[in-house]
Amino acid sequence: MRELTIFELSSPGRTGVTFPEADVPQYELPDEDLLRTELPLPELAEVDVVRHYMHLSHFNYSVDEGFYPLGSCTMKYNPKINEDTCRLPGFLFTHPLQPIETVQGNLALMFEMQEWLKEISGFAAVTLQPAAGAHGEFTGVLMMRAYHKARGDHKRTKMLIPDTAHGTNPASAGMLGYQIVTIPSDARGNVDQEALKAACDDTVVGMMLTNPNTLGLFDEHLEEVVKLVRGCGGLMYGDGANLNALLGILRPGDLGFDVMHFNLHKTFAVPHGGGGPGSGPVGVSKRLAEFLPAPLIAVVEEADEENPPLYGYYTPKQTIGRMKAFHGHFGAIVRSYTYIAMHGPDGLKAISEYAVLNANYLKTRLEKYYTVPFNRICMHEFVMEGRFEGTDIRALDIAKRLMDYKFHPPTNYFPLIVREALMIEPTETENKDTLDAFSEALIKISEEARTDPEIIKSAPHDTPFGRMDEVKAARELVLCCWLPEGYSNE
Repeated sequence: MRELTIFELSSPGRTGVTFPEADVPQYELPDEDLLRTELPLPELAEVDVVRHYMHLSHFNYSVDEGFYPLGSCTMKYNPKINEDTCRLPGFLFTHPLQPIETVQGNLALMFEMQEWLKEISGFAAVTLQPAAGAHGEFTGVLMMRAYHKARGDHKRTKMLIPDTAHGTNPASAGMLGYQIVTIPSDARGNVDQEALKAACDDTVVGMMLTNPNTLGLFDEHLEEVVKLVRGCGGLMYGDGANLNALLGILRPGDLGFDVMHFNLHKTFAVPHGGGGPGSGPVGVSKRLAEFLPAPLIAVVEEADEENPPLYGYYTPKQTIGRMKAFHGHFGAIVRSYTYIAMHGPDGLKAISEYAVLNANYLKTRLEKYYTVPFNRICMHEFVMEGRFEGTDIRALDIAKRLMDYKFHPPTNYFPLIVREALMIEPTETENKDTLDAFSEALIKISEEARTDPEIIKSAPHDTPFGRMDEVKAARELVLCCWLPEGYSNE
């Protein structure tokens, strides 16, 4: 049954708005044509509007309501104190064009955030400008290109990218016209060493490595990989989307990476449902520091006995320029600052330890019922096959059936090197009860696949909407809203 729209709920004469008495002189409009009397504005009481949208909101699934096992997305719980701090008046009601003397608290927070991310990652310098992870990737690749050009090395045109990388990696490099060379994985899910050796020559810009990779595995030959790429003059790019597995345990900058983006909206608990806002700061090694986007936040006057330090702006000598208006998504930065401050070094380390523990616990429970193609100790996530020999059940069917068990599905069909892939990441915020309930649901689905496959193929059954025809939806787009009879969309 179709849900009624706000227009259909309308009833003439109802009103949910009472305007106050005007406190300025009233005048007639100079042109009556400015009033659009034909607009079919709905007429409802305030309670009707509130109930309508509350009702619709219950159709949505959120991390505050249930478990998100979305691998590589780190859909962890976002502590509500993060929301409180970013709404403090001194953060909420300031503007980046104010004189620096009036926004010292904002600049101090951003400066300290740069310093914290440097310490967490082991990099020499950090910019907070990029708006999200992919934007951070593009920023990083721009700096790699600028570095080679500054050295007069113009023949480097190839970017090496493993087949276990995030999909935005080749897109970011491709936007700069680089040739993408895919490096396959070996039998244990590592970068294939022989293929890498064959690809390394003096035309290599660098390598974009996701580590842990999208299989949830830490590359066992990382030192050799870095040595090979740097040995041919290339730079190492680290995709930081999976940093949730490494906090407080090791620092990518210490491993030989030259540049890496952070996903504040993943690792450091900024909500990013509905497309944003994200935040993708970038850290770089010493040799790339002078290519960072401008401006960076810096101490422009040191503290003395009577005055605190004065924060302002700094422009690196060979900067690639501005990547984002003002200073990036400041609200996201405040949220992440709060998250890091509350946890401290020991708490950040515990985040990764529990994320890895939870993933291995789930993998151990499920590997008896599902095929885990690269089955070794994983990091924060793992990938299993959503299929069963002798049946036509596929990953999409399993994902839809999970919805009947009141769980959000995991990532489907990624990475591409695993057939019918289901990528599962529990994060550190889920307790054992939740993990047990989730694994029990998947175990029951594995039993249904053999005893009652039709119930899986026709799922979901208990959701507001059943299974959609996704091919039809993609080919026959509906790009307009419902409007009352007689009112055109034109």
